[in-house]
Amino acid sequence: MKCHRFTRASLRALSLSALSALSVLVPATASAELLAMLNYESKVGQPNRREGIAVIDVDPNSPTFNQIVKDTPLPPDFVAHHIYYNKDVTKAYVTSLGHTELYVYDLSKFPEEKTVVAVPDCKVGEDITFSDDRKHWYLSCMGSNNVIVGDARSDKPIATIGNDGASDKFIKYPHGVMLNDELDRIFVTSTVNPNDLNDAGETVSVIQASTRKILSTHKLSYKPSPSGEAPVEIAFIPHRKPQIAYINNMNGGALWTATWRSETEDFRFQRVFDFAETGQSIPLEMGFNEEVDRLYITTAKPGAFNIFDIADPYKPKLLSTIPTAGGAHHFVLSPDHRYAIVQNSFINLPEMDDGSVSVIDLHQNKVVATVDVLKKAGLTPNCIIAMPNWYKSDH
Repeated sequence: MKCHRFTRASLRALSLSALSALSVLVPATASAELLAMLNYESKVGQPNRREGIAVIDVDPNSPTFNQIVKDTPLPPDFVAHHIYYNKDVTKAYVTSLGHTELYVYDLSKFPEEKTVVAVPDCKVGEDITFSDDRKHWYLSCMGSNNVIVGDARSDKPIATIGNDGASDKFIKYPHGVMLNDELDRIFVTSTVNPNDLNDAGETVSVIQASTRKILSTHKLSYKPSPSGEAPVEIAFIPHRKPQIAYINNMNGGALWTATWRSETEDFRFQRVFDFAETGQSIPLEMGFNEEVDRLYITTAKPGAFNIFDIADPYKPKLLSTIPTAGGAHHFVLSPDHRYAIVQNSFINLPEMDDGSVSVIDLHQNKVVATVDVLKKAGLTPNCIIAMPNWYKSDH
């Protein structure tokens, strides 16, 4: 689930409150360079495993396009997965599948200064969401079936949201996590057992943020259990009333909606699109344009970038499918909305580990350039996130 985009409408968190935080990232006009931060790891089969974070120029019109302008190493067993900015866009949080830690970078001094935050109760740290009041963050832990609550100022864990033994209200293999402050609700997806990727979940759970209590758990499949649908990411449609969230089922290849019902203070769920009809599978990342009439979704197999008309959110109309490369996952949009820049690697899995980054011209709806500097070095990126507009290559 959740990396910043170059535009306000394409933040990984994708909540209305998060969109306002990204406004500081957007220059008034297109820059001479578009810098993106990508965490990378060695492709399978390389003799010496390597991890790190690179800042790369991804602007196809820049003289330094496809060049690494900053590079910082990570421990080879860290298994860095996602990168998030806090609400102030002053810190970058890097989650780890391999360590019970978060790395928190001071963006003004990146990459020279970082804080290592111990989260001993978290195994396989995945996604992070932040509260609008800038006081808390919430980290999903797929290997320990819980969510860690942290103080967003001190970056110290302060609470753990876990299971209390109820059979009908639970957290299992949590990946996607999304806080909606207005509704006082946190969504958590049940994705897959990180140890073998075989035991997949089929539910989403709703937590009351103020009390940190699990309120309900909902099956997102019309198939008999266990369906193995693996809900993975959640995105609330900005400015929409009643509030509606989209949820991707990774293994099920389906898009669902969750609609808030104010009279009963709960959600109604329904499936609204089936990727099987398009010959695609493993839908992953979601984002919106600024007008919020388009929904973008990547699919990892085969790699593609999909554009939907969501004038009717319950009947998304597929306008275009743009082939990228195997493992299409996270993406960013250029400030002028001319380009979508798609990172092609999904946890280094076979047929989904291309290692390139596709630059899509959204006027022509086709790939016009490729960032392959990591791929040529035997590396593959796991996430892409926009650098703040004030960060320059000579920073």
